[in-house]
Amino acid sequence: MTTTTSAPLTAESERPGRGAHRDRYRRILRFAAWHLAVTWWYELFLPRVGFTRVTERTRAKRMQRFARRFHVLALDLGGLMIKVGQFMSSRLDVLPPEFTKELEGLQDEVPPVPFEGIRALAEAELGVRLADAFASVDETPIAAASLGQAHRAWLGPEDAAATGLTGVVIKVQRPGIDEIVAVDLSALRRVGGWLSRIRLVYDRVDMPALIEEFAVTSLEEIDYLHEAANSERFAEFFAGDDRVGVPSVVWERTTRRVLTLEDVTAIKITDLPGLRAAGIDPADVARDFAAVMFDQLFSTGFFHADPHPGNIFVTPADEGSDGRPWKLTFIDFGMMGAIPNSTRSGLRKLLIAAASRDGKGMVDAMRDVGVLLPSADVIELERAMTQLFGRFGGMGFAELREVDPREFRQFAVQFGDVVRSLPFQLPENFLLVIRAMSLISGVSSSLDPRFNLWDSVEPYAAKLLRDESGNIVQDFAQKAVDAAGVAVRLPGRLDSLISRFEDGTVSIATPRLERQVARLDRTLRRLVSGLVFGALVVAGAVVRADDEVLSTVLLIVSVVPLIVTMLPGRRNP
Repeated sequence: MTTTTSAPLTAESERPGRGAHRDRYRRILRFAAWHLAVTWWYELFLPRVGFTRVTERTRAKRMQRFARRFHVLALDLGGLMIKVGQFMSSRLDVLPPEFTKELEGLQDEVPPVPFEGIRALAEAELGVRLADAFASVDETPIAAASLGQAHRAWLGPEDAAATGLTGVVIKVQRPGIDEIVAVDLSALRRVGGWLSRIRLVYDRVDMPALIEEFAVTSLEEIDYLHEAANSERFAEFFAGDDRVGVPSVVWERTTRRVLTLEDVTAIKITDLPGLRAAGIDPADVARDFAAVMFDQLFSTGFFHADPHPGNIFVTPADEGSDGRPWKLTFIDFGMMGAIPNSTRSGLRKLLIAAASRDGKGMVDAMRDVGVLLPSADVIELERAMTQLFGRFGGMGFAELREVDPREFRQFAVQFGDVVRSLPFQLPENFLLVIRAMSLISGVSSSLDPRFNLWDSVEPYAAKLLRDESGNIVQDFAQKAVDAAGVAVRLPGRLDSLISRFEDGTVSIATPRLERQVARLDRTLRRLVSGLVFGALVVAGAVVRADDEVLSTVLLIVSVVPLIVTMLPGRRNP
């Protein structure tokens, strides 16, 4: 521990100039453009020309190489790139282990800022020297995050008496981080613009809106007054719940760029040796962590949207305590999500349907949440979900990883066209929900490889059913009204249908046959375009020796049928 010394109040560390920001922006775009092109080549182009095995054989190495390069980029640039890497490193349930293992160090490897820069910014914000604001400050950081840095400190006698705290943690923004975040968001907006031109993307999500949602949460995250208010609101929701701990805020030493909190440092949630040494079963931690997060998502509607391992401690109880032997202590409330009542109701239905392996109920809940448009023809999707539950429902993370990958591919082939043809979309304000859900699965799986999300879902879904049992009469009444309306309209609709039969104006739609014909038509068009492309390339090569100009023209023109060959073509509704 070292005591702070005097320093000018208004000094700030040297910030990067416009040239550095411009280089940062271009570097992010170059990285994204290159890997988007590589992905297009291997995942879209090669399978279409018959080289699917090449794609599958090289996928693991390509993913590992991409993760390694992104790791280097994120550590070098910092800022929001670290956030993106931390999110991907927690997707143990989706991304391959060679990918997540390469990025998992980003949670702990963020290089710290020299303390002189931290001191200068903190003193300028607080308006006093650190030596006057605190009894002492440890210059060695306990955590260096992408947007800020944390140091242990001790309050003076008067502040300690007023707050009841002695040891605290000072969280200080990285100098110049607001400009860096602005540059990163600008680059992400450009990449989002590229993605929004890809049919597979723009049919499913409004990328500009998604980036703006991320921008809002990122800007809120660098406002520590906002984070302090979130912390107290979160604590109110879990007041009296001995499963959850939240650090107290020292408001007298908190500003927009400096946050002072109670020191709650304990065992990191994924520190398996540390948990076992404290007599805590990691499997129990996984179960309680999932339950606490489900409470936030499905009950309170106000949830921690960044529950990666660096933001959660397992705090053993004091000796002689009569309560629980440990609790989960959450920190870093800069990224929080709020779910509207209508969306929360849909999420509850989604959870209940998943727990009961109800394919039709799952599809109905997807509509309520807004993932699936109301106009979608979902009969085939319901069938697909029913078969999916029948084969894989109830399996834990470890069991799913033991399933022959050919089974997943067979399922994807069988129902791929159904899924691609339906109007899925990503609703606004849903990015944080997806992030939180994926981190729940990833963190819990790292605590217990045998973790079965279904085991956590089922009792919670049963509780939701009991809690909502009071709405049964209301639901029954609504169904009775709907049935009466159908009965009233039925005679008129039958009469109209008979008239259309008599006029010969009834048409019968066969969506599956229409899709097959449309697919055959697109295939033939691409085949013809491919033949034209090959002919032009050969012609250009043959005449090159005699007429370089004509050869060049032929090769340039060949690009047109090549593009036609690669484009998926317009899908018929």
